[in-house]
Amino acid sequence: MSTPDLTISAEEYAARRAAVLEALVGAAGVVLAGSAISSPSLQSRWTADPMFRYLTGLDYEGSAAVLFDPSAEDPSRRITLFLSPRDIETERWDGTREPLDSAFKRGTGFTNVKRTPYLPGLLSEAARRTQRLACLHPFASYTADVSPDLEIFHKISQRIPGVAIEDRTQLLPSMRAVKSSAELALMERAVVATAAGFEACLRAIKPGMREKDLADLLVATYHSHDCEPAYELIVGAGLNGTILHYIDNSAAIAETDLVVMDCAASYRGYASDVTRTLPASGVFSAEQREIYQVVLEAELAGIAAARPGATYTDVDAAARAVIEKAGYGDAFIHGTSHPVGIEVHDITPDGPLKPGMVITVEPGIYLPERSFGVRIEDDILVTESGNRDLTSAVPKTVRAIEEAMRR
Repeated sequence: MSTPDLTISAEEYAARRAAVLEALVGAAGVVLAGSAISSPSLQSRWTADPMFRYLTGLDYEGSAAVLFDPSAEDPSRRITLFLSPRDIETERWDGTREPLDSAFKRGTGFTNVKRTPYLPGLLSEAARRTQRLACLHPFASYTADVSPDLEIFHKISQRIPGVAIEDRTQLLPSMRAVKSSAELALMERAVVATAAGFEACLRAIKPGMREKDLADLLVATYHSHDCEPAYELIVGAGLNGTILHYIDNSAAIAETDLVVMDCAASYRGYASDVTRTLPASGVFSAEQREIYQVVLEAELAGIAAARPGATYTDVDAAARAVIEKAGYGDAFIHGTSHPVGIEVHDITPDGPLKPGMVITVEPGIYLPERSFGVRIEDDILVTESGNRDLTSAVPKTVRAIEEAMRR
């Protein structure tokens, strides 16, 4: 399938970095890509920290960093990209890396690019001049390793007396949460592929198939739209549909099964996240229809609550009230919403919903004693006046699903 290419411009990435520098109000900060881990099994590819990708557009540069130094005398050196030195032997395994020339700078929007051996000295100099270091990476829980920038700042504070360490960990999550028009275009491209995948499954699903057959069909459809799966696909038939993160996708589908399909595409690093519950026979039983209608009513109530100024708690309460009123409160065992973006479960900033945020609304009822579950999930863009359902093209009413399966 040939479609126009979409991307985020170097100018937009540069504008994001400039906004961070301004928001730091004189403090120095650093965002790190993380250390590249080579997978000897070749089953997966390492990718950089989402904060680093959001600021640079660079996916695969291990040990890289962006330094924000408002104290640099030369304005062109107040934001610096650091990349690890080239290694000809490693490049024979992993591919040739670009030189740090003017073409690379134009392509990335950076005016100052250096190799990582320069980072410790330049970050220490920035700390000495500013006497303020701002933590941009999310803090870790006390059972986990210290966040990477805070770990570095502790070392600097032992060597440069008087340096203050500040909490600015909400800065990047707040920026990431509100999507630009370019980001929304990428997400909507992912939604097109997701809708095509579900359309293919609505035509193909039948008793006797295996869950994996549907998962494979989804992946093939995503690839035909130049997309990738946004996460491990969940295709759970019958009892497996009551397991929230079921990813075995190996069971046969029986005629009486409901199939919970939590499966969506990602385009150029931006995810969608959609769940539909389909009857293998093409028709919901009376019992299945009853539960499905409760979940659908709950989802619509949650979507209606997703407005500027509302909180995730408000959205959850609206959906949960419907399910509890129907007597299935104990069968709704997870939260209702999360942000979507560079990560399918994107980082959640503090505070209420704002225009430009994209969140899921995904209530569910899970009844293992009856061997079926129902979950319905859509991606909702919060707008100035309310919201817009980005994934409304995927059928979700009982009538729409049954008609699509008949066709």
